[in-house]
Amino acid sequence: MTLAHPAPPFSPAGLSSAIGLSIVVPVYRGADTVGKLVAALSALQPAGGLEIVLVNDGSPDNSGDVCRRLAATATVPLTYIEHARNFGEHNAVMTGLRHARGGYVITMDDDLQNPPEEVVRLYDHARLGGWDVVYTRYAKKEHEGWRNLGSRFANWVADQLMDKPKGLYLSSFRCMSALVVREVARYTGPYPYIDGLVMQVTQRIDSIEVMHLARAEGRSNYTLRRLIRLWLNLATNFSLMPLRLAMFAGVAMGFLGVLGAVFTIVEALTKDTPSGWASVMTVTLLVAGVQFLILGVMGEYLGRAFLSANGKPQGVVREVHPARGPAPGILAERPQLERAGP
Repeated sequence: MTLAHPAPPFSPAGLSSAIGLSIVVPVYRGADTVGKLVAALSALQPAGGLEIVLVNDGSPDNSGDVCRRLAATATVPLTYIEHARNFGEHNAVMTGLRHARGGYVITMDDDLQNPPEEVVRLYDHARLGGWDVVYTRYAKKEHEGWRNLGSRFANWVADQLMDKPKGLYLSSFRCMSALVVREVARYTGPYPYIDGLVMQVTQRIDSIEVMHLARAEGRSNYTLRRLIRLWLNLATNFSLMPLRLAMFAGVAMGFLGVLGAVFTIVEALTKDTPSGWASVMTVTLLVAGVQFLILGVMGEYLGRAFLSANGKPQGVVREVHPARGPAPGILAERPQLERAGP
């Protein structure tokens, strides 16, 4: 699905890379799968070579030990970064982006639901087509029903709140150019939302359909609570729409209040008895509910602004194991982009 017409391949001044592709993988409860993922990625041969960046986001299992062994034995450049605690998937990806050196960067999960074989196809589509960002979409998602419903809701919310192409599915399996990565990584706030940052940088976006496999081990790390936090990051960090909706709700309730006042006056003039208790309580509870809703929305914005001003960290890096040696077969400069088609 083409979402915008690509311009000629883009080669920004000052953006050069010795590696064609960086693959950033946030790791959380991934001890059983991250080794298989790294082995599969290491066998790939993308143009310009590749590197892997693993970010352990405070995983409670032994993912850290597994990743350290991988960093010591990997056949391709592999950087291991460990967060001091769990900050969230998007925070971990932001840390990984700051350590990525590739002309393009692919982000993907550690659960093997995104086949590593699709990595080169995604990379080539972005590289040869001159796209800044290429998302993936799925004919069928092998998630639990509630997760699929939550994803559809999140994308519907994004359609309403963000300046993104209509119908674009926002997947965590995406490819970004070095230009986009550089601009996204400038954000230092404690509540990052990668896709919201991407939409602020570029509209040269496309998507391709890829396979989505059943989870190899365990179950999803996304709980309902985590999904709600993600929706709040989207709604309150990159849009004023909730505040505007609160304002419209206030105006609507004010209009209903005027109608209620007129009705009360008419009733007082035409009847001997005053209005009943039920009608009074209904109006009171309705108005109070909207008022609390408005206060809650404003409080969420105010609380996030306070935490940002108070220096809440986006992520704290405990240790970094840099990649050992250059990638085999990499170019001395960022690979020349080629135009797809005749």
